[in-house]
Amino acid sequence: MSMLPTVVCWLFIIYLFWTELNRPDRPSGALWVPLAWMFLAGSRYASSWLHIGPVQASPEGSPFDAAVFFALLVAGILVLARRKIDWQRLLRNNVWITLYFLYCLASMAWADDPFVLMKRWIKDLGNPVMALVILTERCPYEAVGAVLRRLAFLMLPLSVLFIKYYPELGRDYHVYSGAPMYTGVGHQKNDLGLMCLQAGIYVSWEVLRRREKADTAFTWQRKIVIAFLIGMIAWLEYMSNSQTSLTCMIVAALLLLLGRTRLAARSPGSFFGVLSGAVLALWFLDEELHLTETALSLLGRNPTLTTRTDIWKIVSEFEVNPIVGVGYMSFWSGERLEELSRRIGVRLNQAHNGYLEQYLNLGYIGVAFIAVIILSGLLKVRRHLSIDPAAGMLRLTFIVTAALYNYTEASFYSLNNMWMLLLLGCLEVPRQRQPRAVDNSGSKQPVVQGKASIRYRRWPPRVQAERSHIPD
Repeated sequence: MSMLPTVVCWLFIIYLFWTELNRPDRPSGALWVPLAWMFLAGSRYASSWLHIGPVQASPEGSPFDAAVFFALLVAGILVLARRKIDWQRLLRNNVWITLYFLYCLASMAWADDPFVLMKRWIKDLGNPVMALVILTERCPYEAVGAVLRRLAFLMLPLSVLFIKYYPELGRDYHVYSGAPMYTGVGHQKNDLGLMCLQAGIYVSWEVLRRREKADTAFTWQRKIVIAFLIGMIAWLEYMSNSQTSLTCMIVAALLLLLGRTRLAARSPGSFFGVLSGAVLALWFLDEELHLTETALSLLGRNPTLTTRTDIWKIVSEFEVNPIVGVGYMSFWSGERLEELSRRIGVRLNQAHNGYLEQYLNLGYIGVAFIAVIILSGLLKVRRHLSIDPAAGMLRLTFIVTAALYNYTEASFYSLNNMWMLLLLGCLEVPRQRQPRAVDNSGSKQPVVQGKASIRYRRWPPRVQAERSHIPD
């Protein structure tokens, strides 16, 4: 009887959101827009949830899905239009991300189907819009945590319910072996793995981040909620059997744990340098000693990464312009798609490697853009670690996780929550320009306008760090 578990599941979700809405540090209501965007992008499109037409079988989805995402995009733009954003400084601070999106649009000039490319580009434009809605909150990285937390409140309990009591919704079968795989509210096991990964990053950050003093908001009730989330993440990760998400989750947790060391607290610049050197050393050792293959053998995993290396070899044999590729999100279409489906034996829409996917679609220029976006994001994080270590470590985790995740999955584009996390890590919102006043002692302080008088207020260091990234 699945009715009772369904009722219990929804009551549990309602309880989780009740605790969320009673938090003293809750952000503005505008966060529901990116929350809806990321929920649909990370689970199933609206047509699938409402059983309107067939489940989407192409990146465009159905006209109903297109209308839903366009409505969310417009809502996000309206939210940003109401906020006092210095757009000139914003674009200047994020010049490489801006140029990358313009380059993607320019690839219409050599794409096979410019109209389809334009639709995909407009949909992808929603990702930076939603990221900016989050990052222009009064406390941006608390808002990031709130969105990830609310996504976990929805996705994890529903995935447990689908897998255990609605197998026709929460399970599927592997295209190669026919073995059952667990998808939860996603379409495949990697979707479920990504849900666990983004929830795992939030939980690790919430538990491990340094707090300047005892956080009264981090009450026993929140600790119980975190315990429930950890239990669901562990079980769903086990059911998904997604090694990519598990590896990234372990790396994220270790990275956040390292952020609590004395070196990270006293000298963020030195910590960043040591961490960068360690990553380069591991990369060099892997290239020379093939550590990845050895680790896979010891774990009993397929050294072809579940036939991914075979896919990489096949798609690499197709002729594309090495400089500019075939156009943004245009490789898996037309005659190429039919030929690839015949040779691979299954119909795919990505190369299962983000860097190879960039090369196929946008050539070496596209790969270079991604590399520069990541490097510039890391430089921004290095500065942010000195201002707000907790937020800086979260941004660093997003960037490192996205770079690692794209070794076996392609997520540098389109409706993909890992792409959203990378944008949240790399985007830099300009500081708020506040009126200043001088008191009798000569010190400058932010002016807070009241109804009858002007008051002077000195913000605590943590609040200053948060506010320094946000326009009002």
